[in-house]
Amino acid sequence: MAELSIVQTDESWSVCPDEDRLTRIVKIIAEGEDREFASLSVVFADHPTVLELNREWLDHDWHTDVISFLLEDDPIEGEVYVDVETAMEQFEEFGSSLKTEIERYLIHGILHLCSHDDATDDQREAMRVLEDRYLAQLGA
Repeated sequence: MAELSIVQTDESWSVCPDEDRLTRIVKIIAEGEDREFASLSVVFADHPTVLELNREWLDHDWHTDVISFLLEDDPIEGEVYVDVETAMEQFEEFGSSLKTEIERYLIHGILHLCSHDDATDDQREAMRVLEDRYLAQLGA
């Protein structure tokens, strides 16, 4: 199993997945994508943190729900930054729970590490199908 690291920028967020849940999420995706993970660092962050990463590394000056950085491809080593505040603002709009919305962002970020992209409508739809599949496997 992959070496996992979890950081929360706000310890009051009680809905973020713990290490056991993160391990389960990674295992389900690794099996489904036929990929191996060596290490994964997940940061549950606030707007300013994710916005700064978006500006500095992707040259995008806007908020986003998740950012992934692939450090090594085979086996995968990567970092995923989930904007918990975005999930807090949007989960009701999507008819979701906050926990499920955060896990959707996390799964989305991990799928990026597995070489999935969402630049086109077809790619976004394909990723949404995968997100739904993995959330269903988690019982979300």
